Amino acid sequence: MKAYKILLAGAVALAAGAWSPAQAKEWKSVTITLEGAYAPWNMTNPDGSLGGFEPELAKYLCDHMKVECKLVASDWDGMITSLNAGKFDVIMDALSITEERKQIIDFSVPYAHTHAVFAASKESSYANAPGTGSVVKMEPDLNGGKDAVEAMRTAFKGATIGIQAATVYSKFIYDNFGDIATVREYKTGAERDLDLETGRIDLAFDDAVYLNSAFEKADGELAFSGPEIGGTIFGIGEGLGVRKSDPELKAMLDDAIKAALADGIVKDLSMKWFKTDVTP
Repeated sequence: MKAYKILLAGAVALAAGAWSPAQAKEWKSVTITLEGAYAPWNMTNPDGSLGGFEPELAKYLCDHMKVECKLVASDWDGMITSLNAGKFDVIMDALSITEERKQIIDFSVPYAHTHAVFAASKESSYANAPGTGSVVKMEPDLNGGKDAVEAMRTAFKGATIGIQAATVYSKFIYDNFGDIATVREYKTGAERDLDLETGRIDLAFDDAVYLNSAFEKADGELAFSGPEIGGTIFGIGEGLGVRKSDPELKAMLDDAIKAALADGIVKDLSMKWFKTDVTP
């Protein structure tokens, strides 16, 4: 899920100096962090355990690697800094693979690739914007989607748009809508969703499968507005984040993800949790 000033603050220094390649490490246990609040990717169950698409996929990956894994919840906006500080070994939180983030950490091969989209109240004047129900594939320079962006700029002029801070979607919103709309940042998607439901903001922008889950909680009062945005504009997909000093762990994770893709595990879990195939 998830041009990331908050997320990357302090991470450059840690990546450059705090960790350096050492002798090959034999991995017997791995600590994986998730937000625990980004359903259906990951969520915190009533008993305090972590559930959802990613925790179930993590179980397969860990079994394949024959390592003991511990899942822990942590705040989204400090994950990369904490990873490089050694507080855990892997980030698994719908983390989009981008060139900017690859300067700070390494990534596994992608295990999912999803679209992003605006959401609005069905009763709002911003509902059913041009392109609703379609998919537009864009490149980072907006190639393939410039007309769609212009149409959304016209439709959403004057709106208040809510985004979760430090995500790949932040830069897109500020760059393309910051001059015609008010942008409001939130620490979590859930806080933003509540404001959308109660009318304190007009639009939300986020991962499409995440928003589908939010719609269920809102009793059908919310819906997509405008086209779903795919392509490479937000990266090549979601991957596991690891320290640059842990190439052996990255190789193990790559092998496990490839096995999960080949075995159809990713497709099965995505259909279970997302009702759509997010196989990259």
